[in-house]
Amino acid sequence: MLLLGIDIGTSSVKVSVVDAATQKAVATAQYPDEESPITALHPGWAEQSPDMWWQQAQQAISKCNTSGKYNPQDIAAIGIAYQMHGLVLVDKDQKLLRDSIIWCDSRAVEIGQQAFDAIGHEECLSHLLNSPGNFTASKLAWVKQNEPGIYDRIDKIMLPGDYIAMKLSGEITTSISALSEGVFFDFINNSLSKDIINHYGFSESLFPRVQDVFSTHGGVLPSIAQQLGLKAGIPIAYKAGDQPNNALSLNVLNPGEVAATAGTSGVIYGVSDQLTYDPQSRVNTFAHVNYTQQQKSLGVLLCINGTGSLYRWTKNLFGSSVSYTQMNEQASKAPLGSDGLRILPFGNGAERMLNNELVGVHFHNIDLNLHTPAHISRAVQEGIACAFRYGVDIMRENGMSPKIIRAGKANLFLSDLFAQTFVNATGIPVELYNNDGSVGAALGAGIGAGIFSSPAEAFNKMERIQVIEPTSANFHPVYQEWKALLQKQLKN
Repeated sequence: MLLLGIDIGTSSVKVSVVDAATQKAVATAQYPDEESPITALHPGWAEQSPDMWWQQAQQAISKCNTSGKYNPQDIAAIGIAYQMHGLVLVDKDQKLLRDSIIWCDSRAVEIGQQAFDAIGHEECLSHLLNSPGNFTASKLAWVKQNEPGIYDRIDKIMLPGDYIAMKLSGEITTSISALSEGVFFDFINNSLSKDIINHYGFSESLFPRVQDVFSTHGGVLPSIAQQLGLKAGIPIAYKAGDQPNNALSLNVLNPGEVAATAGTSGVIYGVSDQLTYDPQSRVNTFAHVNYTQQQKSLGVLLCINGTGSLYRWTKNLFGSSVSYTQMNEQASKAPLGSDGLRILPFGNGAERMLNNELVGVHFHNIDLNLHTPAHISRAVQEGIACAFRYGVDIMRENGMSPKIIRAGKANLFLSDLFAQTFVNATGIPVELYNNDGSVGAALGAGIGAGIFSSPAEAFNKMERIQVIEPTSANFHPVYQEWKALLQKQLKN
């Protein structure tokens, strides 16, 4: 029995077809090969077209199908993972009203802060587990204030994965996990947040039907099935944001377990059974994929917006002929500490862990007679590792002290230097797995469709491929200097 997983990323869409019996991918495809564009109409803004995601998803599925490694008619269920916090708006005919305001867009920071002050900090934190901040609810409020003609035509609001599920099935659903990532959910009252609804003046009719993450979110339409070579009616049986899905992909489901990723953004995601929150909302708490009203399973998320995006920017600076593998090899030839070169990696929107400040990327101590591309590549990796350490310390302040972190051997963790620097910076060992978000989404669909009896069964064949322990290399002085530069920048 085969399962299809679709991962709607910021840079591209990736799909995998997974054999449920082996839990392994029989085919994987990505589209496009180059990073997708982000539209920035003003500084701090970031938008993408949901129709672009849909076209890319179809192209990636077609690429998988043409591999000849399986019969598309044997696919029994579909799972979807997606970039979190994006706002998608459709009218009563399910037509898009505007491009999506995506996760790294900063335009609604002030709106969210005003809501935080008006509703009350303690009320927001105890019920929402977050400040309204720059999340989906505040982005919707921005549309209401600035684009009233569009707002008045909204029939339903969605997150990116909901839109792809709608295009496949014609149905629009959401989940508690999705509502919480938009900061629409009241954890105390187990309902849509009256505080948010009333403060922003939203109608509850804008919100889709709420279902469990692991449930049928519609069946594939006959016309779409014919186009994609699938069986009509197969269920979309799982939808989750990319970071909860990454945690699921690493079998991170129980209190105290922690996952990490270093793709376009960098994330530490720890599971808790407590309704916990950071008083400054620098880390954020959402309902995990296995959250129920009976079993409180929360994901505590630290996000650094500009990790892989900074490495991509650096690659483009060096020229298209330079590969990431070559950059990693170069970086390994530079010494620990990059001969004094320090980089603050914060150039992709407002950083929640820095109290929603727009800090930007900063290069410090460049010596034109000393520093080479190897130094820059290493300093970028060290700067990102320092940002992770800064965030882990915030998580420790909030009672989460990881003993080990699980990550997929992908993106920046493909660099042995970065993986070791991350471990030395945080002081926490890392277990690496051959996990993949699209594979995780496929296995999630197997859970939702009842092919697996539980998440534990869906991931019981997961194999650890490497453990990285801290070494004797003294990274502490590098981090302390980096932290001092950041604190100076935050004061300016």
